[in-house]
Amino acid sequence: MVYLAITSQGLKHALRAVEKCAAPVWCGSDAISESDFENSECTSLTRFSYPLGGERPEVLAGAVETIEEHHPGETIWIEHA
Repeated sequence: MVYLAITSQGLKHALRAVEKCAAPVWCGSDAISESDFENSECTSLTRFSYPLGGERPEVLAGAVETIEEHHPGETIWIEHA
């Protein structure tokens, strides 16, 4: 399973969920700052260079497509607030 966190709170939940299994977690630039991302100890975390929160559906769909390219056949959990 791959996690896509949209908010900083969702990212915290996803990171807790993968502590023991190291599943991939992706997020937008608005979910974690660049400096916090660089200092993160989570090696399975990927940060998009653009925000996802409050964006048009096409932006989220593009993010999902990118994740699918990197993790073909995997289930993607998408945070929904």
